[in-house]
Amino acid sequence: MRKASTIKIGKRLQAIRKSNGYTQEQLAEKVEVSVRYISDVEQDRAKPSYEVLIRICNIFETSLDQIFSEYLKVTENKSLAYPLAGYEKLSEENKKTIEHLIMYFNKK
Repeated sequence: MRKASTIKIGKRLQAIRKSNGYTQEQLAEKVEVSVRYISDVEQDRAKPSYEVLIRICNIFETSLDQIFSEYLKVTENKSLAYPLAGYEKLSEENKKTIEHLIMYFNKK
C-alpha cells in the first residue's frame, strides 16, 4: 500500500469517465465544476473534494472503493470494473458480442 501523500486517482477517474462515454465538458457540467478542474484532477494536478468524488460516484454508479482499490487492503481486485462500467448502457446485440468474446477467450 502506498503512502497517503502519493495517492493518484486521476487516470482511474479518466478511465471511468471515458468508459461511460462522457467528455470532460459533460462531466464538469454534471458535477458543477469547471472543465479545467476536471482536467486538473485527471492529470493529478488537483485533488477532488469529497463532495466532487461523491457526485462522480453517483453519476457513474460506482463506489469509492473502486476508485481507491489499489490503495485499499481488499481481497478482490476491482480493476476489471472500470472497462466494463458502461456495459449496462450497451445495446443487447453489443452485450451478446462481448459475452461471446469472453467465452471465446476463456476457452483458450
